[in-house]
Amino acid sequence: LHRKCRFVGGVTNGGKTTLAKNLQKHLPNCSVISQDDFFKPEAEIETDENGFLQYDVLEALNMEKMMSAISCWVENPGLSVGPAALGSPEGIPILIIEGFLLFNYKPLDTMWNRSYFLTIPYEECKRRRSTRVYEPPDPPGYFDGHVWPMYLKHRQEMKDITWEIVYLDGTKSEEDLFAQVYEDIIQELEKQNGKYCSIKVDSRGERVWETVHHTPKNGQLQC
Repeated sequence: LHRKCRFVGGVTNGGKTTLAKNLQKHLPNCSVISQDDFFKPEAEIETDENGFLQYDVLEALNMEKMMSAISCWVENPGLSVGPAALGSPEGIPILIIEGFLLFNYKPLDTMWNRSYFLTIPYEECKRRRSTRVYEPPDPPGYFDGHVWPMYLKHRQEMKDITWEIVYLDGTKSEEDLFAQVYEDIIQELEKQNGKYCSIKVDSRGERVWETVHHTPKNGQLQC
């Protein structure tokens, strides 16, 4: 049984989660794992000299637990009943992993063959962030004092990545972004039918994409 994985990453409030959910709705046998579900309890989050909780760093996440969830899906992707037959590209089990720090966590590097990253300008990102309600809520100055600097730092780290990342304009409409990625996925599934892939999402709430591996002789997915 073939499995495909996709990664969707990007800046905070860039539209990752929305994109991932829309893809899940329209892709049969599609599951989503969100990096946001693996934040450590507030009591375990460090603070900086300004008193800002350091949420936008890998240390704030239980990544081992997330990797365990991914491994569980690999072992048992759990087919859902959809309109497409399993023999078609659309019927292949798909995992979308979405998050804001997917491309900065080395153990995930071998899992994707196609990756998506949503970007939006500083002003739009700050505006969207101000409309969101977080628990705990953002204190005054948190965006400029922690969130945006960490995003820029992690983007700089991504310059060392050697595989192709498809950058998406997060200011486009929800419908346009979905249509662009959905079409790309379907085309890739058709081309890579008979291979394994991976999907991701990045940036506190949205999803990311795709890694392709040849089907190994022992029938196991190589991550």
